[in-house]
Amino acid sequence: MGLARRSLLKGSLAAGAAALLGTAAACSPEAPTKSVKLLNVSYDPTRELYKAINEKFIADWKAKTGDTLEIDQSHGGSGSQSRKVADGLKADVVTLALGADIDALAPSQGLPADWQTRLPNNSAPYTSTIVLLVRKGNPKAIKDWPDLIKPGISVITPNPKTSGGARWNYLAAWGWALRQPGGTDATAQAFLGKLYKQVPVLDSAARASTLTFAQRGLGDVLLSWENEAHLVLAEFGADRFEIIAPSYSILAEPPVAWLDKNTQANGTTEIAKAYLEFLYTPEAQDIIGANFYRPRDPAAAAKYTATFPKIPLITIDDPALGGWKKVQATHFADRGIFDKIYIPA
Repeated sequence: MGLARRSLLKGSLAAGAAALLGTAAACSPEAPTKSVKLLNVSYDPTRELYKAINEKFIADWKAKTGDTLEIDQSHGGSGSQSRKVADGLKADVVTLALGADIDALAPSQGLPADWQTRLPNNSAPYTSTIVLLVRKGNPKAIKDWPDLIKPGISVITPNPKTSGGARWNYLAAWGWALRQPGGTDATAQAFLGKLYKQVPVLDSAARASTLTFAQRGLGDVLLSWENEAHLVLAEFGADRFEIIAPSYSILAEPPVAWLDKNTQANGTTEIAKAYLEFLYTPEAQDIIGANFYRPRDPAAAAKYTATFPKIPLITIDDPALGGWKKVQATHFADRGIFDKIYIPA
């Protein structure tokens, strides 16, 4: 197995060990020696981003305070990660794929109802969108969403019950269907039903679907986070894959939060808050752009203009979707629309 392939696999296989280490670390209160540990529980494709962010923040914090800081990471499907924290994983901060997964933690973790107002941009320091990743030369001539339901097209996407990225994939397709002439909820549901009949396997998380497509060679097209698609090109080779920007997609805003109950118990509130505030600094915004996420900072965004095509984007708060609370109940709750349209083979 080549070095590039090992990179993705190594990050995926190490996630469980990181979670165990982080759990033990986060349970210890801040020591008098000022040796501090944080646990960041994140969604699946952010391993590379937070590795770079952590290295910079740890060095800056040491220079500023003299404290020795260690940041442990846990990665997985966003919904699964949220449930782990609810079940007792002692995260200091969560950096998940969508607001609904942090909303679910509010009752047990002491988060205020307006937690998204505590940091700029609704506590989302970067954005992304959903693109189509195909094999080099695009042998199936996949250009846009309607091509995904053509006979013989195999689509790879994870399970929206466990993966935040999968929910963004689903909603990007739903938004496109609504924009078509005569588009309604009924026609969008019919389109999604046809699309999921083209899906041979639902992995639990976005990184697992990336490996299914890029390493195992399954499928003709991967519905992918934009940053993850660029990572595949960087690690597996631009001579093997190419990115297709669809005619319409969705503005994905992955939010972040410190968990008041845990940070108060751990004595880490100040540093957890500083860690998340750091994500908005010019230094961090540049790291965000270099890792193929769309920066909020205009200067950083301008630096990476060539990387990110302009795509019309629906937002989660568009009246057609109605926000995460409505979307979660309508589409992804038990007996919701997804359960009606997806029937495993």
